[in-house]
Amino acid sequence: MAGHSHWAGIKHKKGKADKQRSKIFSKLSKEITVAAKLGDKDPAMNPRLRSAIQAARSANMPKDNIERAIDKSSVNTASNFEDLRYEGFGPERVAVIVETLTDNKNRTASNIRTIFQKAGGSLGTQGSASHNFNQMGVIKIDKKEISEEEILELAIEAGADECITKENVHEIQCPMNEIYNVKKNLEKKIMNFISTEIEWVPLNNVKVVGEQKEKLIEFFEALDDDDDVQNIFSNADLGE
Repeated sequence: MAGHSHWAGIKHKKGKADKQRSKIFSKLSKEITVAAKLGDKDPAMNPRLRSAIQAARSANMPKDNIERAIDKSSVNTASNFEDLRYEGFGPERVAVIVETLTDNKNRTASNIRTIFQKAGGSLGTQGSASHNFNQMGVIKIDKKEISEEEILELAIEAGADECITKENVHEIQCPMNEIYNVKKNLEKKIMNFISTEIEWVPLNNVKVVGEQKEKLIEFFEALDDDDDVQNIFSNADLGE
């Protein structure tokens, strides 16, 4: 579930397949349940739910699990989850934003603070790290879906700011309040999307190599292992 920076790619390469998969499914299920609870249960009428289901499909989550997570939103009325954001600096002073979905903010704050401290980082106040990022709408499409030339043209027509083609993915960036309008225009020609999310995109990256890189990956893994953590964004450039 981790967001921007090369962390997401590295995380999937590192694997630990089954454990990783069940943790990813559990976080995706939580997001689907909360999205369905806060809005319409019909994904066509609820953009947050639609995005959560797309992310689940991209992670090969079975259809039954997705339906169960939507149904849970009616049953599970006792749990009130909150979207909370934590900001700080990890090892090597990289700026880090952690997005959580929690039903107990004291537990989450305590866990996140401990993970930062153990890694030699520090948790800051809101705004302490986010000035190193732009919050943007980010739409990811598998390169197999459409050519680089076609996606560039389509992205411009759809009203996007930026279209970057990476190793296996076309990444389209747009103002966050325009994300669903841009997506609607893209849907005229594209059926499948990897994800549609509001992400924190770093203004400048900090290159991290060698031992420092390993230390940073361990720190991200510790954050990612926390059940309340949904997304991690950083300005670290970890290379490949």
